[in-house]
Amino acid sequence: MAAEPMADRGAGLPDEAGRELYLAVLAQGGRIPLSAVGPADHEAVDQLVALGLLIPNLIDGAYVAVSPRAVGERIGSEMRSAAADLLSRAERLPTALDPLTRAYEALPRHSDDPQRATYVDGRDRIRHRIAELVSECKQELLTAQPGPRQPATITLARFQDLALVQRGARMRTLYQPSVLGEPWTIGYAAELTGEGAGLRILDESFERMLIIDRSVAVVPAADDYSRAAFISDPAAVAFLVKIFERDWARADVVQWAEVDVPGVSASVGNRVGRLLAQGLTQRAVATRLGLSERTVAAHISRLRDRYGARTLFQLGWLMRGSRHD
Repeated sequence: MAAEPMADRGAGLPDEAGRELYLAVLAQGGRIPLSAVGPADHEAVDQLVALGLLIPNLIDGAYVAVSPRAVGERIGSEMRSAAADLLSRAERLPTALDPLTRAYEALPRHSDDPQRATYVDGRDRIRHRIAELVSECKQELLTAQPGPRQPATITLARFQDLALVQRGARMRTLYQPSVLGEPWTIGYAAELTGEGAGLRILDESFERMLIIDRSVAVVPAADDYSRAAFISDPAAVAFLVKIFERDWARADVVQWAEVDVPGVSASVGNRVGRLLAQGLTQRAVATRLGLSERTVAAHISRLRDRYGARTLFQLGWLMRGSRHD
């Protein structure tokens, strides 16, 4: 309740108590003795004096009302002056930050030659360079993220990606079905799609990739993701965009806010079983589904208990004839 009168005062307006007191002063001829102001009116009097609607005349021992028109013109002039000052400061801001901008842009960069890829070694350095590129992204971010995602990775991605979509850039991401068993990824996807981002599931094998503003693409340059290639050649980037668009068109739309995690987990286990029944090895199943071998082993262990199988061959044989496969 107290915040609204303060807002009114900031706009040059008295609150209700102030208005009533001002009208009471006018009813007494525009003048009220200092002695007539009781303790209950002190706050309203102070407000009117601060706004300039009342002037204390200590010689006559009275408060004298001032024309609201004159007060309005004065306060309006002060506001226009303050607004002009803010606009001037806003225009000077880029120049004031110019030394810092030059220092940032003077950081060692990789070759600007668009005809060759540049390489970054070390996961920390890769993340840092990607974070720089994403922070500078103005139009569109395309990412393909196969395999499981760790909670810490999702926390970092949420911070960067929310800022990106909230400043108006588009974002589309491809995942494999394995993420449907990760509550942290599902929550992140639900939040991002609520902000307008697109996140789909592609039940195929694809490579990790990130494309910023269709001008720079980032792809792995080592199997363990300890090295990345940053590609700025227009033809190469355009080729990778076409690959992404092809995969995006085949991917499934997911209502992330409605995903049932336990149900999805059971579905993944059944898909593991179906691939085993087709004769795939544990490693081949992990590769096909974008899961770690440890995760596949856990699903296999549960399936063995369920079907009473001792070996993978026996499990595959039992599931081949099962009505639950």
